[in-house]
Amino acid sequence: MVAIPSRHRSLALLAGVLLAQILMLAVQIKRDSRGRLIRVWAVSTVTPFERAGAWGVGNVRGVWHHYFALRNTSRENEALRTENDALKLAMSQLQSKAAEADRLGALLQFKASNEKVAMVGARVIGASAGTASRTIEIDRGERDGIHRNQAVITPDGAVGKVIEVYRDSAQVLLLTDKDSGIGAMLVGSRIQGPVGGTGEPMLTMKYVATEETVNVGEKIVTSGMDKIFPRDVPVGTVLEVKAGNPFKQIRLTPAAKLDRLEEVFVLLTQEPLEFQKEAEAQSAPVPGTPAQGVPAETPATAPPAAVKP
Repeated sequence: MVAIPSRHRSLALLAGVLLAQILMLAVQIKRDSRGRLIRVWAVSTVTPFERAGAWGVGNVRGVWHHYFALRNTSRENEALRTENDALKLAMSQLQSKAAEADRLGALLQFKASNEKVAMVGARVIGASAGTASRTIEIDRGERDGIHRNQAVITPDGAVGKVIEVYRDSAQVLLLTDKDSGIGAMLVGSRIQGPVGGTGEPMLTMKYVATEETVNVGEKIVTSGMDKIFPRDVPVGTVLEVKAGNPFKQIRLTPAAKLDRLEEVFVLLTQEPLEFQKEAEAQSAPVPGTPAQGVPAETPATAPPAAVKP
């Protein structure tokens, strides 16, 4: 023990006595409803340490729980991401099947409306990779009665002609190819001129005289003069007309969707075809004329017919 100098013993003794009296008074004195003063002091002294301990324990417990919670959340997010990807794939497949069903329905309807015309349905199984030629390959060949220079169409219009035939497949030259050509004419004026490709998505109509009237939006169909396509197969729509010497420069948009072909028909004969869009356009009543089977309105000023007794 540390020895207390003699001169400080009296002070230490006095301090001890005073401390003892204060403690005794604290034990005896009460502070309202909080108990004795010594209890209040003890609680006040211990409370900060308790708060600090509770705060530390709470933080450690929260970090621990959050760690496991984050691990579980990460697993759940990964599972949800995988499920979302699977749902996207399933949705894409369903949309593809729905689009295929629509296309096949249109093909069946077209074939049913032209049941007397000999034709073979084929699926596109390949296409030219380069820009030098525009060709596709179909899954029908000699076994199915396919021959060279037969017309290939879709329900929308002309596609091209067969240029090579194999046992189970054939190669088709599209209208947009530079070497392609088809006999065509304007629907309204019946002006004839060959239509060919330029290697681009658009087509061109050649040898139309400058003095002829050609309007943007006019329809162009086959003329049948090339001995490949029957007459009145949709070819395209006039997109641009420029004056030239001695012939106009006419660009048109293909009627068939040549950039996304999946199913086509190969015509085995040159018998006329019926296209739904053209049939509807021809059967539509001209404004100002009564529809077929509906009597014309009687003028208001016309006298009523006499009634025989």
